[in-house]
Amino acid sequence: MFHSDKAEPGFVGRIRRMRQTHEGQPVAEWCSSPNAMRLNKLLRMSRRDVLLGGIGLSVAGTTGAALANTAPATPNTEDLSRFMQISQRLTDRDTLNPQIGAALYANIVHANADRQDKLNALHTLLEREKFTTASAFAHAAEKSDPKLKDVIHEILTGWYRGIADGKVVVYRSALMFDITKDAVYPKTYATGGPFYWTSKPPEVARPKGHPALSASALVIEPT
Repeated sequence: MFHSDKAEPGFVGRIRRMRQTHEGQPVAEWCSSPNAMRLNKLLRMSRRDVLLGGIGLSVAGTTGAALANTAPATPNTEDLSRFMQISQRLTDRDTLNPQIGAALYANIVHANADRQDKLNALHTLLEREKFTTASAFAHAAEKSDPKLKDVIHEILTGWYRGIADGKVVVYRSALMFDITKDAVYPKTYATGGPFYWTSKPPEVARPKGHPALSASALVIEPT
C-alpha cells in the first residue's frame, strides 16, 4: 500500500523528503553540517584538477627560470669595489650602503653592454687624477669622453632616486630623501607628529656653484 510523505510526519518522513531533495548526492554530504559539507566538496579533487594544477606549476617553473636568466648577475668583488669608489666620489660621501651599491651596479651594467667599459674608464681616471670633489671629477670625465656623461647620470640617478635599468632598486634609502630628511619625508611615510606638515620647514641655503656636466635634454617621465 502506497504511503505519501504526509502520512509519515515523523523522523522517517523527514529522511524520505531529504533523500528526494538531495537525490544523487552522497548521504554523508547532505547529512553533515554546512561546514562539513563545504569541506567535503573541497576535498573531492578530481583527476582533472590535479592535471591542471600540475600544468600550472610546470608553466610557473618555466617562467621563473626564464626570468632568472634575464635577471642581473651578481657582480664580482673587484668590479663592485670600483663602482663604490666611483659612487663615493660622485656623491661626495665617505660611505655608501654596499648592498644598495651591488643592486645598482648589477642593474646599470645589465641595462647596457658597454657600461662596464665606461665604469672602468671612470675608475682609471679617478685613480690617475685623485679628484677631491664630485664636480671636478664629473667635469674631467665628460671632457675626456662625452659618452661618460650618460653613465654618470645613471650612477647618480641610481643613488639619489633609487632607480636603475628602469626599475626601483631602493626607495626610502635613496639619497634624495637623506638630503631633505630634516624637512620632507618620503611619500607614504609620516614619521612626524600630528599635523607636522603645518610647521614651517627649516631654511635651506641657496645652492652655489656651476653645473659640472653639460646640459641634457629634458625628459618628462610618466606619473
